[in-house]
Amino acid sequence: MARNGIDKAAVQQARQALMARGEHPSIDAVRIELGNTGSKTTIHRYLKELDRQPLELLGSQGALSEPLARLVEQLAAQLQEEGLARIAAAEQAAQARCAAMQAELQLTQRDLAGTLRQVEALTAALHAETQRLTTAQASLQAEQLRSASLSQSQGELQARLADKDGQLRASLEQRQQDQRRNETQVRQLQGQLQTLQQGALARQDELTRLHRDNERLLAEHRQATARGTLLDEQLQQRDAQVQGLRAILAQAQGANDEMRRQLAARAADTPTL
Repeated sequence: MARNGIDKAAVQQARQALMARGEHPSIDAVRIELGNTGSKTTIHRYLKELDRQPLELLGSQGALSEPLARLVEQLAAQLQEEGLARIAAAEQAAQARCAAMQAELQLTQRDLAGTLRQVEALTAALHAETQRLTTAQASLQAEQLRSASLSQSQGELQARLADKDGQLRASLEQRQQDQRRNETQVRQLQGQLQTLQQGALARQDELTRLHRDNERLLAEHRQATARGTLLDEQLQQRDAQVQGLRAILAQAQGANDEMRRQLAARAADTPTL
């Protein structure tokens, strides 16, 4: 009695049931047929003994001469060895293809990681540019408020000047001293007005410069956004390439498994003389 409660007769019965269904009686298939019992080593030993039985029967019945029986045994061993060698070569070729595809996949993944880092850097730069744009817009609004305040002050001063001019026209008959005093006041107001006008011109120049800076920042923002969109498209293309490579790898692995199954089936179906 073999270990785990199986014997040669049970293995033979499971082997014949598989062959009757047209399935290859591999070690795993026989073990499943036995209800997942028995060790693979014991099953393998019994299968080898069952494969040698036709030769032993021929030798015991005296149907073949001893030299011919040895020749048949040698041919069977050679067929088995060549079959195993072909299976090993096929497995090595499949493993080499899988390794090459794995290497290509790793290169693609490294390129994808570099692209992601570039996207992150551009995103950070875009965030910084956005903050600069926000700050510039706030400064522009503050300058606009200051310019409006200066314009209001200028209007008030012009109104005051007009009032003073009216007073001067009304007091032409006053004494010359009053006239000089009024003229002095007018000159002072005119000087203040000129100073305010010069300040307003300077503020206007500053406002114009801020407008130009704002337009430049907006252009840079649009360029950064375009670069980000392009990188997103490249990233999606990389993802599609990775998915394609994974599908090709899965197909190659499936073809490898199918080749191994066919080679095993051919080896099992090879008649032993």
